[in-house]
Parts: sequence; structure tokens; C-alpha cells
Amino acid sequence: MISRQAPPGFGADLDQFDEEDEFGFTSSDFQPSRPPSGQDLAPISLPSAASGGDAPLGEAAVPRITIHAFCRRAETYALAEKMGADRRLSRAKTMVRQGGLAEALELYQSQPTPALIIVESLDPAPALLAGLDRLAEVCDPGTKVVLIGAHNDIALYRELMRRGVSEYLVPPFQVMQLLRTVTTLYADPATPFVGRTIAFVGAKGGVGASTLAHNVAYGFAEQMQSGTVLIDYDLPFGTAGLDFNQDPIQGFADALDKPDRLDAVLLDRMTARCTERLSLFAAPASLDDDYEAPAEAYEEVLAKIRTTAPYVVLDLPHSWSGWMRKTLLAADEVVIVAAPDLASLRNAKNLFDLLKKARPNDAPAQLILNQVGVPGRPEIPVKEFAKALGVEPVLCLPFDPKLFGQAANNGQMIQDVNPRAKAAEGLSQFTQTLSRREVPVQKTKSLIERLVKRP
Repeated sequence: MISRQAPPGFGADLDQFDEEDEFGFTSSDFQPSRPPSGQDLAPISLPSAASGGDAPLGEAAVPRITIHAFCRRAETYALAEKMGADRRLSRAKTMVRQGGLAEALELYQSQPTPALIIVESLDPAPALLAGLDRLAEVCDPGTKVVLIGAHNDIALYRELMRRGVSEYLVPPFQVMQLLRTVTTLYADPATPFVGRTIAFVGAKGGVGASTLAHNVAYGFAEQMQSGTVLIDYDLPFGTAGLDFNQDPIQGFADALDKPDRLDAVLLDRMTARCTERLSLFAAPASLDDDYEAPAEAYEEVLAKIRTTAPYVVLDLPHSWSGWMRKTLLAADEVVIVAAPDLASLRNAKNLFDLLKKARPNDAPAQLILNQVGVPGRPEIPVKEFAKALGVEPVLCLPFDPKLFGQAANNGQMIQDVNPRAKAAEGLSQFTQTLSRREVPVQKTKSLIERLVKRP
């Protein structure tokens, strides 16, 4: 929250400021080596695919708060509207208005301030600080303020931080910068990180989306040597337990029954340990229940699971419901698996159109064409399939029933059955690309280490 009163020495002598030394600082206070830029004053955050960045972690959603944005420029107004429509702010209520500090002050004379105020000012520094002091007098405790200004000045930035402004942005900036400013302000300090969610969904049933999700999750854990959680969302018919030779007593359905009671200990009890780095939230694969948990339960459970591992792979069923829609739209990354046939093309087109409209600030979903080249089956050529969708597939996997059948029957991953197979090599490359990391260098064991481990 910004200070209700300006610190001593500020606010009373604003008329004494001049252009060369606005704030009366001496050369001993700070000596910047170069003028600050808009990037210098922007909040430091992890980049994402939408901004061309390279970040393995995910981005948390903003809690249920109210955000008011006051914009002087048309460009800022448009960015604020795009921010309010983003999936990360789906639980927040955003109001965007024309105006600046004066309009914000007028509004809050007669009503409480929201959790977050984003206000743009084009005023010179003395007038900006004076307006900020007046706004501070009407701000409720706990209100945060993000200021957008025209002055790219490190001295002004430091003074604004001293007065309690949460962040100061200088145009030009993109919507993702504004978004990350907000998400950073409401990040849980008790949570070390938020795992990146990768949702796999089939354009139709039987295209192998679950198999690919399991193999990619295994690749994150073993190939990329990173902590990974795989969640099987297909509660009545899920196959993740079979694919990893696991039959846990508890799993994802139990977590959905008591989302408010989940803690680190209970989450650990409900997961099956497939490898040292891969944990599985298995589906019960039973028809004894209707599994009608509310969408909020899915959201709350996933939020808690994301705090346990850098990668969280979602194996989504080929179905449609309220929770399915919310889970798909909220994922950090979406992978659509399709076969080269007409039904897959139609359904994939619908999915891509939905995601593009609902996730304008995210990277497009990725397409995998699976089961390509089934003998005797008429297929849509890959080029025509891609042209119809306007999306090039990131991976085309050949039809290989022997390899995939052997892996499924033995409860193994493709990489373990035949690491030199084309499907295994393609999945390995795709996993590395999706992880946005380099493959860790394997440490070579010394002669002494090899001799010690000999029986």
C-alpha cells in the first residue's frame, strides 16, 4: 500500500524542484552508469513462450481481487483491457477507465479502494508526486498501486518505491509485462515456485494422447532429470497406472474429495512414485462412483500440486465439461494430439479456435499427428491437415503397433522398449523442446566408482 503521508521533506517543497536535480539528491546518493530504460524499471520475472522467452516454470493465477485501471493513453487502455481478459485474471474483477490520478482520486472520495489500482500519469515528476500523495490519503489499508509514468528516471523510481508504490512502469511495454507485474505482486511468498502445467488432449478418442502424455512426463523426469507430476484426469477409464505398472490405493479422485485438507504430507500419500523424480496421481479406473466433483475442486487441487514439482503433466480425457474447459484454458501449455483423419481435423480445428480466442496472450497450442501411415487406411496428407488448421505439427509419429503395443502390455515407456525407434527419438526431441532446457550432462563415473559398485 502507498504511504498515506509523504515522508518529511517531500510534498511541501515541490516548487523548489528543477529539471536537472528534481529531488535534491547529491552525487553521493547514487551514480548510475547510464540512463535507465523502460526495461530497467520493469519488474523482473520469468519469460514465457508468449514473449519468446525460455522459462521452465509456470505462472500462477491472480486471486479473487478487484483491479481498477486508469489509463491516459489509448495504447495503455487497450493493454489493460487485454490484461483483464487474460486467463491468469479469470478469478479477478477488472475495471478499466479513462483518466489518471485526478480521476482516481475523485472516484475514491466516495467509495472504497480496490485491492489493486493501476494508474497512468503523464504529469511531470512534481505534479505526479503531489497527486500520488493525495491518492494515498484515500487508499484503504492493503491497497496496492502500480504507477505507469512517462519519466524514465531512476531517481523518480527510487522515490516512488520509498513512498510505497508497488511497481513503476514506463512505456513502451507489452501486455505480458503488465500481466507479470500483477501476478508477481500476488505471488505466494511461502511457495518457492509454481510448476508449469502441460495439458495433453486428444482431438478424438483413441489417438494416443494419454500414451504421449505419459512418455513426455517420463522424459521430463528421466531425460531432463527434473521433478515431474503426472495427473490422470480420466477417473473412470484412466490408463496411467497400467502404463507405469502402478496400482495405488489413493489417487486423484481422493484429492478431489477433500481439496481443502490437502497438504504436503497428504499429497505425498496420494501419489505413486514411478521413478525417483516422477510422481503419479493415478485415476481409480473404477465405475463405482460418478466422479462429479465441482470445477473449483479441480482448480484448488491442481494449484496445490503445482507447488510440488517444476513440471505437471495433465492427461486430459476426450470429454467436455465445465472443469475440463477451465483446466484446458488455464494450462501453461496445451498439446493437441490428432490422427490424420476427418474427425480429428474437425475437432482439432474447434480446439485451436477456442484456445486462440480464450488465450490471446499465450503461445498457440502445439499439434502432434500420431498414427501416421496406417496400412490400407485413407488419410489426410500431413500438409493438407496442417494447411486446414493453419498450424504445422511439431511432431509426426509413424504408426508402429508393435512398439506401442509392447510398451503398453509391459507397462514400459517407448524410450525403454526401443530408444532407437523413430517414435522414441521424436518424443525425446519434443520433450527437450517442450522443457525449454538443455539436456543435463551425464556425469561420467570414475574407475574407482565403477569398481566399488561391482558385486
